[in-house]
Amino acid sequence: MGELAPSILAADFNRLGEQIKEVGNTGTRYLHIDVMDGLFVPSISFGMPLIESIRKESDMFFDVHLMINEPVRYISDFAKSGADGITVHKEACAGLKETLSGIKRLGLKPSVSINPETPVQEIEDVLDMVYMVLVMSVHPGFGGQKFIPSSLEKVCWLKEKREEKGLSYKIEIDGGVNKNNISEIAGNGVDIIVAGTAVFNGNITENISILREVL
Repeated sequence: MGELAPSILAADFNRLGEQIKEVGNTGTRYLHIDVMDGLFVPSISFGMPLIESIRKESDMFFDVHLMINEPVRYISDFAKSGADGITVHKEACAGLKETLSGIKRLGLKPSVSINPETPVQEIEDVLDMVYMVLVMSVHPGFGGQKFIPSSLEKVCWLKEKREEKGLSYKIEIDGGVNKNNISEIAGNGVDIIVAGTAVFNGNITENISILREVL
């Protein structure tokens, strides 16, 4: 069964600490934290000070997703702020292997993400280096998009390669997830499912319970 990773990008920032605590009280292990720079993606979100602040109140795994150009510049800062894992985009790194190695040297879990238009085969050479592969099932940086079904083809390829190579990386998916499609997504072998609005819009505890029922 897949695990949920609620994305705080959809939270009410006026009540962020309270809402993160509520998520944690449901037994959720992963918290997805989207960092956007306004360059790699059009939107700007938040950075190290926010992560450092919420780290004091949570023992969940901070799954920090860097949607920023050349993230190697900041991985040390994100490590100090309390990240447990850092995900970088293949498309945003001039030296992907060096960036992933740098994350690992800092004692964090290194992960790689790909955009919908990027063939999954382009990251085959780093699969033995990563804790997780994040498949974007929408175009990053834009809200309100529908799930891209072809993302599941990438998931199937990643499952096959994991078995073929005897690897243990997790497969994560992010974008357009809701109670109507989460069962199909999990059924295709996704290990970690990022959900934003589906968790934070309304009663958080009830929403997580509903999503888990259909996982």
